[in-house]
Amino acid sequence: MSLYTDYLTEIETRKAEGLHPKPIDDGALVEELIAQIKDTGHADRADSLEFFIYNTLPGTTSAAGVKAAFLKEIILGNEAVAEITPEFAFELLSHMKGGPSIAALLDIALGEDAALAGQAAEVLKTQVFLYEADMERLAEANTAGNAVAKDILESYAKAEFFTKLPEVEDEIKVVTYIAAEGDISTDLLSPGNQAHSRSDRELHGKCMITPEAQEEIQALQKANPDARVMLIAEKGTMGVGSSRMSGVNNVALWTGKKASPYVPFVNIAPVVAGTNGISPIFLTTVGVTGGIGIDLKNWVKKIGEDGKPVLDANGDPVLEQVYSVETGKVLTINTKDKTLYDAEGNALVDISASLTAQKVEFIKAGGSYAVVFGKKLQTFAAEALGQELKSAYAPSQEVSVADQGLTAVEKIFNKNARGTTPGKTLHAGSDVRVQVNVVGSQDTTGPMTAQELEAMAATVISPSVDVGYQSGCHTASVWDKKAQANIPRLMAFMNKFGLITARDPKGEYHAMTDVIHKVLNDITVDDWDIIIGGDSHTRMSKGVAFGADSGTVALALATGEATMPIPESVKVTFKGAMADHLDFRDVVHATQAQMLKQHGDNVFQGRIIEVHIGTLLADQAFTFTDWTAEMKAKASICISNDETLIGSLELAKSRIQVMIDKGMDNAAGTLQGLIDKADKRIAEIKSGEKPALTPDANAKYFAEVVVDLDEITEPMIADPDVNNADVSKRYTHDTIRPVSFYGAEKKVDLGFVGSCMVHKGDMKIVAQMLKNLEKTAGKVEFKAPLVVAAPTYNIIDELKEEGDWEILERYSGFEFDDLFPKSQARTEYENILYLERPGCNLCMGNQEKAAKGDTVLATSTRLFQGRVVEDSAEKKGESLLASTPVVVLSAILGRTPNMDEYKAAVEGIDLTKFAPPLAKPEGARSVHF
Repeated sequence: MSLYTDYLTEIETRKAEGLHPKPIDDGALVEELIAQIKDTGHADRADSLEFFIYNTLPGTTSAAGVKAAFLKEIILGNEAVAEITPEFAFELLSHMKGGPSIAALLDIALGEDAALAGQAAEVLKTQVFLYEADMERLAEANTAGNAVAKDILESYAKAEFFTKLPEVEDEIKVVTYIAAEGDISTDLLSPGNQAHSRSDRELHGKCMITPEAQEEIQALQKANPDARVMLIAEKGTMGVGSSRMSGVNNVALWTGKKASPYVPFVNIAPVVAGTNGISPIFLTTVGVTGGIGIDLKNWVKKIGEDGKPVLDANGDPVLEQVYSVETGKVLTINTKDKTLYDAEGNALVDISASLTAQKVEFIKAGGSYAVVFGKKLQTFAAEALGQELKSAYAPSQEVSVADQGLTAVEKIFNKNARGTTPGKTLHAGSDVRVQVNVVGSQDTTGPMTAQELEAMAATVISPSVDVGYQSGCHTASVWDKKAQANIPRLMAFMNKFGLITARDPKGEYHAMTDVIHKVLNDITVDDWDIIIGGDSHTRMSKGVAFGADSGTVALALATGEATMPIPESVKVTFKGAMADHLDFRDVVHATQAQMLKQHGDNVFQGRIIEVHIGTLLADQAFTFTDWTAEMKAKASICISNDETLIGSLELAKSRIQVMIDKGMDNAAGTLQGLIDKADKRIAEIKSGEKPALTPDANAKYFAEVVVDLDEITEPMIADPDVNNADVSKRYTHDTIRPVSFYGAEKKVDLGFVGSCMVHKGDMKIVAQMLKNLEKTAGKVEFKAPLVVAAPTYNIIDELKEEGDWEILERYSGFEFDDLFPKSQARTEYENILYLERPGCNLCMGNQEKAAKGDTVLATSTRLFQGRVVEDSAEKKGESLLASTPVVVLSAILGRTPNMDEYKAAVEGIDLTKFAPPLAKPEGARSVHF
């Protein structure tokens, strides 16, 4: 058997599933294709040619390396293939993006054959994905007097790779398709339970929305061949949640344009829209693919004669339709006057925010990567030629307001900014390139990140990144065949690239399936750091962290940078006292409820939440910052007291040391470097040289929210409200209810304590409640299953040392075993306690599931339809979110508790307490970077 015959077998299997041949990334298979192409009488020659030309992946895959080498030999005349002329070989190289193709083109351009050198130079002038080694070759050749190298550099200095691209069309016709009413989670576009297939773009595309929706989209395309389908979230926000890159990939696959005729299933330029716009992280991903995201504003609040919003019987604002975008309407995006028009030419809405100068550049270049690399390449060329840089790109917007102080995020961005006007202080709204300190890749988007790194021809992590981490948490609970196929390959790739990996490709240290956000929170050791992570819950309690798509993660790993506007901030402070019977999770939920009550609209959406939490260590504070993803915030910053920050850094050091002791550090000593950095930061704080980060006293905020702790008298629950008559109100995180709303009447089918929202204290609460209830009842009986998954292994180790793990084991009917991990997902549960492996478990939705139609009460963050629990034919599944004590007691009772039951159960238990700082931190009015 050969690789080729194996490939043919795979093709037949895929054909039966309605799929085309899988794109080829294996160089050894391409070598077999080439051998068959060279054999003019071979029976499979025609198919081999087809696979070689149209089905071989570009970038730095081994397949791309073999393909580029063969194309070079054809150009040099060392090989002859009738169907691939030297001119066609040059064209094929031009579509391979970078890495081996650039090396081959440079070999020819700097070679002895002047005619071929000129042809290679013309192709190189269209390329942007060059790295340091490529640039150094050109610079050295130019210094040595090579005229071709100088010609290429002169073209790069003018950015002709960008300026000679076709301009964006003046008018883009679209036909509307309403994907759903209300907020559209990316789970609708890329379901978590299909995460294993994300790197197989055609296969994964089959899971978008429904097969019926896919047929409807195709019908619209057939009826409107001159228009693009615009996917819409009616009365909601498009793209909340995770799975952004795979979600955008799927939308582009069904509605976008082919990126290259020689690269299969890679589409770009999708158009998406929402009544309330696009989720910030999703919008960034749309930019990665050169797409357009539109805030439709087609429903507005009805205003009464008193000038106030008219409310319905539930106290919600009544919405009025300004214009219709019902499925099948043909609209026009005018990119010049930046307006959306209907078919009759009537202006519907200003969309200038969708078509800023920078976003138009992304559209023109086919995606944001090309712009990032293009700017870098133009700068390099100007320096190599000793010329003044005359940027071909729109100037970065620099907003500087005299006599206005800086918010915390403005301070961090100013410190880490790259390429801005020297000495200029920047405020919100400025477009900024920033250095990234910490980058996290998670395991269900990691295969796509690896693909993106290969596609952009990156081979090693940027030396300016302090640490990159590849997690294993999203596939922790079930080690099935899909995980066994994907995860070892991912870990090997990332480990070689320079990341610290949860699993050791060599098998020398124990697999660590700790939740990625908790690890990133530990390995962030400076409150001035910028963190980029491949998950929407990348929201640290130190520094400022941004959840990102797999492509932006790849870009950060490869370049050590990210580009984005400085967001506006909303300041959150606290007053009053927290009741003894409440948990800090109740404060988190109440913050969202009180914000909506104070402002009417969600002022957090798309902005930074600057929370002045001060006195909570990083673990506990993370409960708040983590939840800000559900508040639709772009990110959050925790303002800590000096002593608290020092304590958090000492805790981080101890956990990093555990990773070192396990053998996870690499040859570069990355983890030890983090401990050294933490020691330096602690010394700065203790000496007074650089206290904990605080905003300036005269900083300007978009809004301020003051959370009154005295108003929180009982546990709070986030409810998906699955039966709300208004579809747009279902499955949002804005319905926050007190536990008394349910009384003792809400049946609970499954409890889940786990995910990134819990910390060591939560695990101790579970143990303490079992001990308390055991004293009063003799033995605890569960009337509903309780799944408990500690977020990290070190928490389990500490619980064992402190004696809390013993009672959890005693009540468990199942305890994970790393030597024999589950190979099948659990969907049926007994009324027992399940001690599951550290990791995301039910929250991820790609492995474990509740039974269809169940009511789940969880400490998790996900209440989207189908994520944790799917609907049954008889009942909608619901995922309600609450504090650990509420979840544990509800599982024991099989229903939500009343207040008397709850207070009795938590009496004397050390819940996660919070007291606002007594003294406000003094903000400095002058800032130095």
